[in-house]
This record gives sequence, C-alpha cells and structure tokens, in this order.
Amino acid sequence: MRYLLFFLTVFLLVSCQEETSKVTDSEDYNRFLSVQPPKTTSKYFELWNSKIEPDSLQLLSFGHVASEYNRYFQDTGDIQYLKKAEQALTKATEIANINKSGYFRALARNYIAQHRFKEAFQMAENALQSGGGLKETHSLLFDVHMELGNYKSAEKYLDSIRDMSDFGFLIRAAKWSDYKGDLDTTIRFMEKALAKAESAKSKRLMLWSYTNLADYYGHAGRIEGAYHHYIKALQLDAQNAYAKKGIAWIVFSHERNPQEALRILDSVTHHHKSPDHFLLKAEIADFMGDDELKAQNLDIYYSLVQQPGYGDMYNGTNVIFYSEHLQAPEKALDLARKEVENRPTPESYGYLAYAYVLNGKIRKALQVVDEHILGKTFEPQILLNAAKVYKANSEHQKAKALKQELVGAIYELGPLSEIEIDRL
Repeated sequence: MRYLLFFLTVFLLVSCQEETSKVTDSEDYNRFLSVQPPKTTSKYFELWNSKIEPDSLQLLSFGHVASEYNRYFQDTGDIQYLKKAEQALTKATEIANINKSGYFRALARNYIAQHRFKEAFQMAENALQSGGGLKETHSLLFDVHMELGNYKSAEKYLDSIRDMSDFGFLIRAAKWSDYKGDLDTTIRFMEKALAKAESAKSKRLMLWSYTNLADYYGHAGRIEGAYHHYIKALQLDAQNAYAKKGIAWIVFSHERNPQEALRILDSVTHHHKSPDHFLLKAEIADFMGDDELKAQNLDIYYSLVQQPGYGDMYNGTNVIFYSEHLQAPEKALDLARKEVENRPTPESYGYLAYAYVLNGKIRKALQVVDEHILGKTFEPQILLNAAKVYKANSEHQKAKALKQELVGAIYELGPLSEIEIDRL
C-alpha cells in the first residue's frame, strides 16, 4: 500500500507538471497551417517591372521592384529574390542623383541579409558621404557595426540617435541591452517599441515587434508570453514562417512534443524554402531517434546551401554540418576561419574554437575562448562550446562554472543539449 501511494503521488506530480508546462493549443494555430502559397507577383509589381528596359533609367521602378523582391524573399525563403533585389538596388545606386543615400542604405540592408557585412559597411559609408537621412544612416551604421563585432563604434552610433520616443532607437537599444546581457532592460525597450508600433497601426513594425519580443520572452523563460506574441504575429500575417517556427520550437523544446513540432514545420516547408527549417527538422528527428528522417532533412539543407546565391550566409552552421554530419573537420575549420574574417564576433570565434577542438588543436581553441569569447557574450550556444573547450583542456572548474549557467538555458539550446551539458 505504501509503494502504491508513492507511485500514485509521483504520477500525479508528473501529470501536474505536464499540464502546467503546456502553453500551446493547436486550435490557436491550425488555421494558419493551411494557407495558400505566397504570391510572387502582383499588379503593382508588374506595373513597375514593365517600366524597366535593358538600359532603363527608371529610378523609381528599380526601388519599387527591389522592395517587392524583398517581400517575396521573406514570404518564400527563396534566395533568388534577394539576389534580384540586389541587382535592382545596385542599378538604382548607379543612376540616382536624388536620394542616393536612401538607395545606398537599402543596398546595405540587402547585403546584411546576405551576411555580406563588409560590403554593407561600405554602402553605409557611401550613404554617409552622400548626405541626407543622417539619422537613418547612423541607425544603419549601428546595425552594421554590431554585425561586425565593432561594439564601441556601435555604441557611438546608438548614442547619436538616442530618442526614447523613436521606434528605431528603442529596438536598437533593446539589441544593445541584449548584447550586454541585460535581458530585463532588453524586454522593457522592446515592449515600448511594440507600443509605438501598435499606436502607429503599422503592420510591418507590429509584425517585427511581435516576433522579436516573443524571442526575448522565450530567452527569459516567459514561454506563455512568447507563444501569445507568435500567435499575434500570425493573426497579422498568416504566412509568417518565422512565427510558425517559433511556435514549433516551443512545442519541441518546452513541451517535448516532437511530432507536433514537425507537423507545424511541415506546413512551413511546403512553401518556404529557408535552409534553417530543414536543420531544425533534422534536430527534431535526431531527438526522436529517426535517423532516416534526420538524413532526409540534412540532405535537403545541404542541397539548398550549395546554391551559389547563398554565398557565405551559412558558413557558421556549415561548420557544424561539415564536422558532425560529413566528418570533414578540416573543411569545417576552413569555413570557421572564413566566418571570423567576414564577421569577427564572439559567435564566429565560437565556431572557430569548436572547429579547432575537432581538429585536435585544443590549445588554440582555448586561446580563442579566453581572448574572444569569455566575458564577451551571454549566448548559451557559444558558452556551451566554450565549456567543451575548457573540458578538453582539463580546465574543469571553468567548465563547471559555465555548466551552472547553461542548466538554465536548456529551452534555448534544445532538448538534445541536456546530455551535452550533463557531460561537462
């Protein structure tokens, strides 16, 4: 009888934990999973596109067409649209006499999306020299310097646009606070930015705010808040792949329901071909122990990132892919070095340290961690790799110190990380 009561108590505790841990409801999002394929043309697009001839000087046409191509890229994940937008904007910068700085900024943002950060910086500098839109250019320079790891320069430009009533400043102040590891302040800035977006009734800014605030809520362990903001994003845009991916992550990492997470992601990958989705599906399949499904999704990922249009966009994730799935550590190290050259941030150095370990160069990995990572980032994945480097170098106290931080970041890292953290 005593043992029966014990097991009954355990069962009830587990049941209560499962009940309280579930925050999603498929009835909230099912209607968003069966949307029609995104349109990749419109009367508006055709009107402006028809004005472009081989030697066209129709400046406005290039701007409008580039904007539509950017939208198609967001809706489909197809890299060809981002490249077409680049072509249109490049032509616009060549022929513009008026608002040239605006076209330089637009091209810089296109380059950021392609992870061509040094070229983005050059376009931002061109915009600065062209004059006009100085605040917008300073905002852009903050973004570029953050991507390049030039944090002192980024802070200078953030100070130059300081205005607590401005949406653009608020979202960048949030990003800066996140970089500094102050998540509470990050969220306060983002909540103020969202209030501005809702007050202005700007669908574009509201969408951006909902999904970014949802991400930050997730980082803070406020899973229910994250979920509700992803739903709000879908209520504005039923095709929003990022919000659906966010819900799939909650279902997978928080609720540990991989089958439902895959169902959500399958609805996304019918129409949206971003390589990231297939990596996540492979991770979920790995958690399920389904090696065939994992291999299928890794094959799709690999075939997509081999397209020339992606350039260096996936160098970082390819470091992991080449080392873990293709058993090609030397290729992974080459990619990590290239990523550091393109973007010398703690994240890039994290890939480099990881690649050094896999190539047996554990002392070099330790040097990278000590000089470029420790105390310079609060990102859990980077710190997990740093902890592995410390362990490989028998720096057990430092590894254990990081382990204590990582235990609270399992939601962000995903269920597979539990074993990795336990082994530290």
